[in-house]
Amino acid sequence: MKTYIKFILIIFYKAFLYSTLVTFSLVFIMSLLSELDFFKEIDIEIITPLLLSLLISPSVIFEMFPFIFLITGQLFFIKLFENNQIETFKYSGLKNTKILSILSFISLITGLFIIIGFYGFSANLKNLYLELKSPYTKDGKYLAVITKNGLWIRDKVENRIMIINSSKIEKGNLINSFISEFDLNYNSIRKIKSNKINISKKEWLINDAEIITNNEKQNKKILKFKTNFDLNRIKGLYSDLSSLNIIALLELRKNYKNLNYSIKDIDLQLMKIILYPLYMLLMTIFAALTMFKIKKFTSTTFKISLGLFFSVIIYYINNFFFIMGSTEKLSIGTSLSIPLLILLFSVSLMLNKINEK
Repeated sequence: MKTYIKFILIIFYKAFLYSTLVTFSLVFIMSLLSELDFFKEIDIEIITPLLLSLLISPSVIFEMFPFIFLITGQLFFIKLFENNQIETFKYSGLKNTKILSILSFISLITGLFIIIGFYGFSANLKNLYLELKSPYTKDGKYLAVITKNGLWIRDKVENRIMIINSSKIEKGNLINSFISEFDLNYNSIRKIKSNKINISKKEWLINDAEIITNNEKQNKKILKFKTNFDLNRIKGLYSDLSSLNIIALLELRKNYKNLNYSIKDIDLQLMKIILYPLYMLLMTIFAALTMFKIKKFTSTTFKISLGLFFSVIIYYINNFFFIMGSTEKLSIGTSLSIPLLILLFSVSLMLNKINEK
């Protein structure tokens, strides 16, 4: 490996490590304050909010990596400008475009490693975070999951515990459902079978219910059934898809299709992960070109503040189009591509006469 490439690698990863550690520290402190506020009326050991903050922080860091790359690019060039190393490179015949191409390659490879390794790690920690925190939430006694065997719901209403299994969801109805109803000691009260259950409200309407009580069977045309779930709540089962690694997302997607359930949100999350390295690459290039443009300014504070300003703008643009995709105002590909195209267009405009900077 050539000496100048080693030098660039060292400077880049030092800046990257510094940016990541500072961001992690801020995220951890903010998470801890949030957890302390959540548990302020619950008697727990201090280790619980500390542990939860530690578990949730990597997932937040993953979402912030594009902006960490932007700050890393800025710190990289601030270091080069301070030591006048950029001029030394020029005298050695190393053009700005060459430096930019090396940085681009490094950021792309780093982005791929983040997707392959760090994403799964952060998703697993977040999943553990949700499991540990669930008992302290109001919804801790309720459970709903989608598996290859359909939709499973564990519910508790007054002194009854219900285990519900349905093969699929179709037009706001549960299809081919079986409900087992127990008392608090899990003694069987009754079992209910139905081919169609309307779940538009929390008081379900069970059509053509077959009710089995103490081995006696009876049929009822319409049976009203109180639960804590309705269609909207079931739709939000995995609203936080960042707690699932890629393998779990693919498995969930398969189960959703078997259940005749919308896979839009899962496809959006998967596409976002696939495009993430490209997003990080463009942020690094954007940071580098910005630093070349404002090279004449000597204030490091001004340069970093400008980077943070651009980060906020890019974040809101990206978030806006992500919401447009999740609400089906735009297609998944369009909602994720537009922010990248805007960034690519900005980068293309700034590339003009880069070697003269």
